[in-house]
Amino acid sequence: VQLVESGGGLVQAGGSLRLSCAASGSIFSINVLGWYRQAAGKQRELVAHITRSGSTNYADSVKGRFTISRDNAKNTVYLQMNSLKPEDTAVYYCRLIATSEDYWGQGTQVTVSS
Repeated sequence: VQLVESGGGLVQAGGSLRLSCAASGSIFSINVLGWYRQAAGKQRELVAHITRSGSTNYADSVKGRFTISRDNAKNTVYLQMNSLKPEDTAVYYCRLIATSEDYWGQGTQVTVSS
């Protein structure tokens, strides 16, 4: 299974970005798709995740600004990020949790300038 992320980049504070993560390979049952981030010198943290049924969960720091969604037919998860802040600067990682498997993407850099 491979996870390929795209959509990162440099944006000014207040701007928006949309991250995508496409999963390919033999995937029998995807339970959860999620986005995590890791800022320099900090631990990796959950940003948001979405279950197979569509239930979502967000970190308090991004509630109301970020939206996670998924396209089950395409095995793709998205993260719409609005009203970005400099503290959102990090490497963003996609994660796929299946019945007995756990995969991570390679990460995509998001940099928010003030």
